[in-house]
Amino acid sequence: MRLCTCLTLMFAVGAGLGGGPGVAVAAVGEAVGCTGADSEEFPILTRIDGGPATYVAGGGFRTWAVELTNTTDRTCADVHPVIVLVDDGRALKRSQPQLEYFEDAKGTTSRPVAFEETDSDELVGVLDEDGDGFTVPAGGTLTVKVRLSVTSDAAVPNDVVANAAVVQRRGDDSEWVGESDDYRFRIIDEDEDEDEDEHEKEKGSEERGKDADGRRDGSPSPSAGKSERPAGDRVSAEPDPAPDAGPYPGELAASGAGHVLLPYAVGVLALAVGGVLAAGVRRRRR
Repeated sequence: MRLCTCLTLMFAVGAGLGGGPGVAVAAVGEAVGCTGADSEEFPILTRIDGGPATYVAGGGFRTWAVELTNTTDRTCADVHPVIVLVDDGRALKRSQPQLEYFEDAKGTTSRPVAFEETDSDELVGVLDEDGDGFTVPAGGTLTVKVRLSVTSDAAVPNDVVANAAVVQRRGDDSEWVGESDDYRFRIIDEDEDEDEDEHEKEKGSEERGKDADGRRDGSPSPSAGKSERPAGDRVSAEPDPAPDAGPYPGELAASGAGHVLLPYAVGVLALAVGGVLAAGVRRRRR
């Protein structure tokens, strides 16, 4: 079980949920959340799903989701996902990320999330801070849809790591019951976004300019320049004394009649092997 190393995060979450500074922080080996004392794992398996790689400062909302899976055999109620943002430049202000979450599965009603800044220059936002949180049924998964945008005054470019910590409120205390992997994205400006779009368009044009064999339009086919045998021409048992056909694809760069004999020899060998196999089958049936 991974434990929270950022006490300022826990204190901020506790204050936001009405627990004040006396937040319950589990010690190593101590059970947390919805499970009994014998558990050493977080009871809520947490994952950030579908987040884009870039956000344009001053651009629109981008949608993703926080998935909460209850790994226990009991219901986990009053659960609050906590979004933590840490930017490389330590320049992101609490007013610049605009985060909203949706109360229902259909995503028709959204509510804003207020960020607070910790002593470690982290931005912390609690989903459903003043409400009863979310309820995750035993063995079930709850998907909380969120959307994020960044205001135009945000510093660019700036790389950001987002994490979803999950807190369960228990009276005046709160316990940490889940944590997601890192979700990394970059805040960029409109010019950089246009450059990326242009690059994608050029890449798409190059792909459309190729046929099913991966060749560009107008390029010679792999068989161009190879002589073709006329329709109905029967293969002679004896090779032509002076073949004028070039080497077959995949042959070694050699000269002489071996270029023509090789495919015929392969065919004869295949027929011989087929005959041996057929004879073996007949013997086994007797």
